Amino acid sequence: MIEEKPDISLFFPVYNDASTVEIVAQRALSLLNEVARNYEIIIVDDGSPDASGEIADRLAAENEKISVLHHPVNQGYGAAMKTGIAASNFDLICMIDGDNEYDVYDLKKMLAVREYYMLVIAFRYRKLYSTKRIFISFVYNAVLRLLFTSPFRDISTGIRLINRKVVDEIELSSNSPFIGAELTLKSMLRGFPVGEVGIQTFPRDFGTGSATTLPNIIGTIKDILRIRREVFSDSYDLPEGRTRN
Repeated sequence: MIEEKPDISLFFPVYNDASTVEIVAQRALSLLNEVARNYEIIIVDDGSPDASGEIADRLAAENEKISVLHHPVNQGYGAAMKTGIAASNFDLICMIDGDNEYDVYDLKKMLAVREYYMLVIAFRYRKLYSTKRIFISFVYNAVLRLLFTSPFRDISTGIRLINRKVVDEIELSSNSPFIGAELTLKSMLRGFPVGEVGIQTFPRDFGTGSATTLPNIIGTIKDILRIRREVFSDSYDLPEGRTRN
């Protein structure tokens, strides 16, 4: 029996990614033409100061499968991710960063296990980053495992496959890069099966990533503390008809 191809929404946020917007979009088109029955590609321009938004608009004008959403000002990675999720029309939602550090074709691994997991994330077993960034990633993941008693090896990679049922039942509130971890942790606590697939990453050949800038680090720390207070509170996700009072 030949398995029917799924309908897929794929989105990616861009900020200072003018040199990679078209690369990611073209690889996404190539992948989805192969694996999807119906699909859409949504580019979220998070108030990028470079030509990312203009390039995205040109791509959308050239291909009806591509659409673009613009934030008038930069709102943050988490806000861009929430915009992409909200705009997605199909029940399978693929998300990938727009800087080409992650390869769109790794979504094939995630799609292969979609019947078993409601959320699929990745862990980077081969990291072609600076020693500083690898150390920051190690500490970040270790802290989250400790604070949230979670088992995930690499919770905030910039590629994931989301079943719409997850985001229909989970409220996401972070605007910082912590949103990927928030999605995974709340999915785990809610009881949705979360899968991990191993991937390699590819170093940026331009500039530096924004996740480790001081404002993003401060925003992430604030969101970590806020979400921990939320999920460990006496009122979070209690059974119907029960209170702790």
